Amino acid sequence: MLSVLLAAATWGSKPGTVVLAIAGAFLAPAVLAAVHHAEVVAHRVGEPFGSLVLAIAVTVIEVALIVTLMVSGGSDTETLARDTVFAAVMITTNGIVGISLLVAALRQGVASFNAEGTASALATVCTLAVLCLVLPTFTTGASGSEFTADQLAFAAVASIALYGLFVFVQTVRHRDYFLPEQAGPEDHADPPSDRDALTSLGLLLLALVAVVGLAKLESSPIEDAVAAIGAPQSAVGVVIALLVLLPETLAAVRNARRDRMQTSFNLALGSAMASIGLTIPAIAVASIWLEGPLVLGLGSTQIVLLAITAVVGALTVLPGRATLQEGGVHLVLFAAFLFLAVSP
Repeated sequence: MLSVLLAAATWGSKPGTVVLAIAGAFLAPAVLAAVHHAEVVAHRVGEPFGSLVLAIAVTVIEVALIVTLMVSGGSDTETLARDTVFAAVMITTNGIVGISLLVAALRQGVASFNAEGTASALATVCTLAVLCLVLPTFTTGASGSEFTADQLAFAAVASIALYGLFVFVQTVRHRDYFLPEQAGPEDHADPPSDRDALTSLGLLLLALVAVVGLAKLESSPIEDAVAAIGAPQSAVGVVIALLVLLPETLAAVRNARRDRMQTSFNLALGSAMASIGLTIPAIAVASIWLEGPLVLGLGSTQIVLLAITAVVGALTVLPGRATLQEGGVHLVLFAAFLFLAVSP
């Protein structure tokens, strides 16, 4: 609650160093609170609904943050949506997946999960990424790496349709494809009451608002730090995505430690999917009022990283089992993404 009040009190202002330091100190408790309340909600509604709640909640607030920064930032933020969404995809598919596999493999020897559900999620993420982030680089209707209005509308409708279809498959048609292979001790405990679950849902939303609000508060110092080290402006989107995805990262690692690797994949790939499938349509609508161009197309280096991520991801998930090696490969790709974001 204190984190929410601090974020609200400083929204839209430029506080001094002391306030920024206090905000940074409040960020960690807000992240931990979000993870705790997400787990309470997940226990009440069960998988894969629990992962879905956290992924959608984080993404909706992430979209609000992106739009807010684009409105207030002017022409300097024309690539912010692209940079943040691409960063979210790389963080989830390589960073969160890699650390979760590493944790699970160290504890269990081999990390096991459902290949059908995970492959379906990865295929959807890759398709959305190509439609929304790769094609704008090669289309010729608009100058630069932009969509025309018609192309942007098609990408937005296609994103919503694919994401909606996946949610239907995940929660109704083939829900068993997205359930953990083994039940952990918490699955046998009595679920919280409806009242406790609703309370935790409300507190989860407050915690996520605090996380994103404090991330926005730190955005100016982040931009200054990025400029000071000579990194490109796109690195700002990477840092923002890292901060916003902290709750999902911790939740995924905790599930991996409990031998619930499928839940970790649900969180990681579900977040990547929601980040594209909800952000692009929202930005498409917001572009009606936003001034300046909306650059969505990735550069050549980013396209190469996305392509190798898709190939490695497919090789990781199709067997339904993974070892330390696969975790290490994903983490090296994540490290390459971070390094090239700072030193392109």
